[in-house]
Amino acid sequence: MQEDAEALRARLAAETARAAWSELERHFARGRLVTVAPGEDLVEIAARFAEDDRDSVAEWLNSGTLVRTTDSQAGHWAETDALVWTVVVPPWILVQAAA
Repeated sequence: MQEDAEALRARLAAETARAAWSELERHFARGRLVTVAPGEDLVEIAARFAEDDRDSVAEWLNSGTLVRTTDSQAGHWAETDALVWTVVVPPWILVQAAA
């Protein structure tokens, strides 16, 4: 049974958490992190991943709203052991800089 859109977004919102970069480094090393641009709706983007909305994800990748987390970004976050917002949509972990 597939989750309805509202229930999916509610579940993802409840699962969103702040995490220290040091907790995510091993996932970065495996290529599992996707960075969401600041100001974007992390939960909505995660929901589109979960719904396999390939058109939206492709558009966000093309526009730079989503990027595979870069070595440069990871290095910056590692230097400061930054806190980032996270939400898991297997096999991906979406991350967004915490304000």
